[in-house]
Amino acid sequence: MPQIDNLASGSSSQRNSLNHQAIEDYLKTIYKLAEEESPVSTSRISEARQVKPGSATNMIQRLAKLNLVDYEKHYGVTLTPAGEQIALEVLRHHRLIELYLMEALGFSWDEVHEQADILEHVISEKLEERIAAALNHPTLDPHGDPIPALDGSMVSVEGRPLAGVEAGRTVRVSRVMDDANSDMLRFLADIGLVPGAEGVVMSSTAGQPLVLELAGDEQEIPLEMAEGIVVEVV
Repeated sequence: MPQIDNLASGSSSQRNSLNHQAIEDYLKTIYKLAEEESPVSTSRISEARQVKPGSATNMIQRLAKLNLVDYEKHYGVTLTPAGEQIALEVLRHHRLIELYLMEALGFSWDEVHEQADILEHVISEKLEERIAAALNHPTLDPHGDPIPALDGSMVSVEGRPLAGVEAGRTVRVSRVMDDANSDMLRFLADIGLVPGAEGVVMSSTAGQPLVLELAGDEQEIPLEMAEGIVVEVV
């Protein structure tokens, strides 16, 4: 099995030569979890991948042998530069595909995650660039997640969780963190709480659903859901 950090960057043949889609999935998962807290514990990885801790540990050890992660028992996992490069490439594919499915093919934002999870592993770099060009080289996907550029850089999405924003403040949605929760995304679309939407926090009480006024209607947002919605106070 090849050592990824010894290969040239940006080639889909690198990923094919690994012959293991799970490696990309684990690297992407570790990258996303590290955005919240790093190093990433094995238990968080196993929970996110929905596998037993022993299975997660075995894969992490495999990634370490490939020089894609640094792993220390009882300390956690961090991506090496090579591992981060692959994770960013997969994220770029995923988020471009999500946007393309919506913009060009008419998918709704609650449908695109599952399709992108499949296609992110198989599209060529040539197709990726054609998609990016057709979309005018976007920087954000439908859920407000930043799309990595070819060099791995990303725009910064400013904001704070909707949960905890004080009553009386006007907010603008920047990002919905859980793009895999179809039921939640359908609910948010139905009430108009999508990236770019503005509303006024009417009630924000600890332990209680947040009440938000959107387009003249008051909506109750469950606290757990509000914690995953990033907003700017305007």
